[in-house]
Amino acid sequence: MADSDYGLYIDGKWVTPAGATRFSTRNPANGETVGTFVSARPEDVDAALAAAERAFPAWKATPAPKRGELLLRAARLLTERKEKVGRIVSQEMGKVIAEGLGDVQEAIDFIEYMAGEGRRLAGETVPSELRSKFCLTIRQPKGVVACITPWNFPTAIPNWKIAAALISGNTVVFKPATNTARCGAEVVKVYAEAGLPPGVLNLVTGSGAVVGNALVEDPRVRAVSFTGGVDTGREVYVRGAKHLKMVHLELGGKNPQIVMDDAELPLALEGVLFGAFGTSGQRCTATSRLILHEKIYEPFLKALFERLDRFVIGDPLDPRTDMGPVASADQERKVLEYIEVGKREAKLLRGGTKLTGGAFDKGHFIAPTVFETRHGTRISKEEIFGPVLSVLKVHDYAEAVRVANDVSYGLSSSIYTRDVNRAFHAMDDLEAGITYINAPTIGAEVQLPFGGIKNTGNGGREAGSAAIEEFTELKTVFIDFSERLQKAQIDPR
Repeated sequence: MADSDYGLYIDGKWVTPAGATRFSTRNPANGETVGTFVSARPEDVDAALAAAERAFPAWKATPAPKRGELLLRAARLLTERKEKVGRIVSQEMGKVIAEGLGDVQEAIDFIEYMAGEGRRLAGETVPSELRSKFCLTIRQPKGVVACITPWNFPTAIPNWKIAAALISGNTVVFKPATNTARCGAEVVKVYAEAGLPPGVLNLVTGSGAVVGNALVEDPRVRAVSFTGGVDTGREVYVRGAKHLKMVHLELGGKNPQIVMDDAELPLALEGVLFGAFGTSGQRCTATSRLILHEKIYEPFLKALFERLDRFVIGDPLDPRTDMGPVASADQERKVLEYIEVGKREAKLLRGGTKLTGGAFDKGHFIAPTVFETRHGTRISKEEIFGPVLSVLKVHDYAEAVRVANDVSYGLSSSIYTRDVNRAFHAMDDLEAGITYINAPTIGAEVQLPFGGIKNTGNGGREAGSAAIEEFTELKTVFIDFSERLQKAQIDPR
């Protein structure tokens, strides 16, 4: 079997089940094969879950600081392989090499952060209303958890989930997106080589319909952590609810960048270029709506188009490239369909085409696209997940906030202004889990919670210390050393 051919990782071993069928991942820039993988069957998922269930008692009993030491070894291994894995991210997903390396660095940062959580995992102590009684809470792992991840951050998001689950004492069955399965395998290899005990982390590759559904519906899985689209997330939520298991969802976004008339315009311009077209717009935090005050509307668009004239689209491994391809043929089709919708309901200002000719013919390249639209059109309210920016003109701050909030998502938001009072109002007024002041809608930091409201998810948060909450149960403990039966609400006061 070639070096780029991968099996499943179950109970500490790479295995290829007898009779297994395989699928390939391909470089979206040129169509070349990046790796081949096993299409797992229900019996393979069963084997992975059985291994995780067997491994759970010993892993739970491992002191959390010791679990943290193992995570720290994994972070160091990934640091040593950053260049290699970053290139794989760019080859398999299509983001430019600087972003591919950044994807890996975010994974490293988060693993290191979670390693430190092994010496915290904090509960709380509170006073009792009774004498000679001590009250506290402790955190305990849930058990076997399923981590189902998307293709757009193929090393960062898996580690957001896996590292938090492992430090909390859970065992994991991990299903990466099918078109970035090589990145998922590289993540698992790091943990395996760091010395993770067999069965603590298992990898099953394959379709959501087979692998994903089997994980969500199996009673051995006590929690499901899913990042992906709203429709799929809703189905995962409903399936999990039938078994009363915790399902954490991180879904889409339709993120606004507001630019007020007092903003530092060159800074805001840099922000929208990176926010809208970084990762070819394929981020749940991408800046997909640019809300401009009418006083700076024309000059700002003129400056934006001048910069797009020099914007380099091409090979993501070339450091001179500003934007690579979208991630797959299916993703290309979806984005182009939305562009056609935009052409019917809005004014196309820039782009709007699939790029062809030369090296473009081998990949899935779409020109950075800008529409002038009114609030309420489909392209101004629905997530496109591609290099498509909707521009909207507003008269004042109040209208900007109303437009920003009037969508079904609430992940990230941004406002550029020099007015400190207006900035503080925006922190309160913008309906989103994340608000940036004088920065674009992207750029999460691992030590802070990440997540949103409305259709962006079901209220939980990843990253930061809040990540632990997703993978732990709180136990309340009462210690009565009064040597008599005390009845809290019954005894005389």
